Amino acid sequence: MIFLENQKFLLGEISVSPAALRALDVDTICRAIDAHVIGDFKVVQSKFVSVFRSQGGIEFCVSTSATVTTVFLADEH
Repeated sequence: MIFLENQKFLLGEISVSPAALRALDVDTICRAIDAHVIGDFKVVQSKFVSVFRSQGGIEFCVSTSATVTTVFLADEH
């Protein structure tokens, strides 16, 4: 659980791509979003982007831009 005082920014609306939903379990997605919002990211073209690898070896990203946070597989973009 992430406490508000630990967050570096607000996530806004959270979106998960269909491919990421098929490939990743909910716990993996939630843990990645938690890590992303507390500062495990880099800034790329005005977006906060984090790259993760699931226990099964699937590489995926969490990206926040303006008011939307999106989870997607790395090969989708």
